[in-house]
Amino acid sequence: MSELVAIGWVSMVLLCTMMHEDASSFKITTKRSDDRVDVKTKDDKTLFVIRSPLGISNAIIERTTEQWPDKVVIQLRLKGLENVKLSTDQLKLEASVSSQNGEARLWKDGKEDSPLDSNSLYWMEFEILDSDGEPTKAIPLKDGCIEMQLSKKFFEGNPKSFKVEWIDFYRN
Repeated sequence: MSELVAIGWVSMVLLCTMMHEDASSFKITTKRSDDRVDVKTKDDKTLFVIRSPLGISNAIIERTTEQWPDKVVIQLRLKGLENVKLSTDQLKLEASVSSQNGEARLWKDGKEDSPLDSNSLYWMEFEILDSDGEPTKAIPLKDGCIEMQLSKKFFEGNPKSFKVEWIDFYRN
């Protein structure tokens, strides 16, 4: 019985340490005091979970470690996505998700009339998930989210930080 308690104690300490390391690996500054960005590790991904009651805002995510994780995912807990901008000092990507069919469009450096496709090195996979974490095309989302996995190319040159700006179709 004492071995189980010891194993449980060690597991809890390791879990708390992992959660602490995730949060301490980044300095996050939000525009509004009621915006929230949580950092989570899921499988082999680092997840930035963004909640924005107003639905229009931004956050600056700065690494405090030597380099960015291999897989970075932005999870926007919004009802829809009129626009998202992801930028470093060297690069600006923008995207939107159609409120009619849930299809995503992505473009670089403000060139909305030249959308990127899945062959682009900057391409991001978008996934729209319902409240149960299942894929959906139904927008407005009810307790769901939009996930975007950033490409490795986005972090080329190992920028110290990046900015995320978002506008929800259905902002309050």
